[in-house]
Amino acid sequence: MPTPEAIVERQLAAFNARDLRAFLAEYSDDVLVYRPPGTEPVFVGKDALGRFYATERFNRPNLHASIVNRIVVGDTVIDHERIFGVKDQPFELAVVYGIAAGRIKWIWSYAAQ
Repeated sequence: MPTPEAIVERQLAAFNARDLRAFLAEYSDDVLVYRPPGTEPVFVGKDALGRFYATERFNRPNLHASIVNRIVVGDTVIDHERIFGVKDQPFELAVVYGIAAGRIKWIWSYAAQ
């Protein structure tokens, strides 16, 4: 079974290639995505996540993410990401990925204020 870091790295490569099929392959069917300070998931399930990325991200020709820093603690991967091609200027996120059964099961995405 691939390591949690390898799973997150594969989804990052698919993100940067704008390859929706490969990107979604790294997620569990019932993935939950949170954006604090909200406490309810903004996306529930791979289908909802896929619709968002198909219409709001992977249609952007300059989309790219780079990793500023990565921490791996067991089945949790924490990335400090810099995102290009969504806004006029790059923006930064802290993204916490929870891995279970070889897939990304949940995400907490914290945007820089």
